Amino acid sequence: SSASLPQQLESGGATSSSATGLSSRPGFSGLVGATKLVELQCLSKATGCRILGKAEFLSPGGCQKDRVARQIIDEAEAAGLLRPGATIVEGTSGSTGISLCLAAAARGYKVHVVMPDDQASEKVQLLERFGATVQLVRPASISSPEHFVNVARRHAEELNSQSDQGGAALFADQFENPANFNAHYKGTGPELWEQCDGHLDAFVMSAGTGGTLAGVGRFLKERAPDTKIYLADVQGSALYNKVARGVLYAPEQEERSIRRHRTDTIAEGIGNDRLTANFALGLQDHNGGLPGIDAAERVSDQEALQMA
Repeated sequence: SSASLPQQLESGGATSSSATGLSSRPGFSGLVGATKLVELQCLSKATGCRILGKAEFLSPGGCQKDRVARQIIDEAEAAGLLRPGATIVEGTSGSTGISLCLAAAARGYKVHVVMPDDQASEKVQLLERFGATVQLVRPASISSPEHFVNVARRHAEELNSQSDQGGAALFADQFENPANFNAHYKGTGPELWEQCDGHLDAFVMSAGTGGTLAGVGRFLKERAPDTKIYLADVQGSALYNKVARGVLYAPEQEERSIRRHRTDTIAEGIGNDRLTANFALGLQDHNGGLPGIDAAERVSDQEALQMA
């Protein structure tokens, strides 16, 4: 895509005091967002397009999940769902848990993370170092009570049932909570649009919860209907066929080949077998005909490795 970067975003957007000469941001929340765009020069040269990457790894938690964690807590506080010292519970493959730890610590909340035991051990170590209680469970289908998301939901319900006042625990529910979509529709999308000075041909990314793709996609399509929104889907995920053919299906789900505990890709935290509320917000068949995802491409592990 073709883009030019406004001067004010190149400077980083920090506030400054003329009296002290210091620039600063207000804690964790102030460090989230306003990430740089980086031109991927080898790909730009190879394709004849200007291809830019959004450097979300510069966010405190290392990815765009910081935006989601902040938005979930903001909306929960506004709704009166969190009391001081409450526990935020989430089922996550790791990244959202790390972001929740940082956002929660800044506001005095505890974090309980439930995650599959097949994720990178480094994620578990980071979560524990950031103060989370980590509960590992065996991978299971979302229809099973033992799926990590269902275990997390149940734990939050148990904590609230033990409290007389309520607000003892919040199930963050990143897959279904519209705060995920809102974080990107209200934040990441407008940020990209400004950074590209209103000239953006296409936005491409993978999806797990679908909040980033749907939220950014909606905003960009509202500003420029010709902007194309593409899903890059990992092998084993059913989202590609949902976008391309309207059917939530992957070849790995064939009855003769399906396994009880599937491991179809080396990628962590992306791809899905089910349609989440956040991903559905990016599909016209499910969001009332509003603009969203245009098309999808399937990306194999080998292709991902070669590109990396």
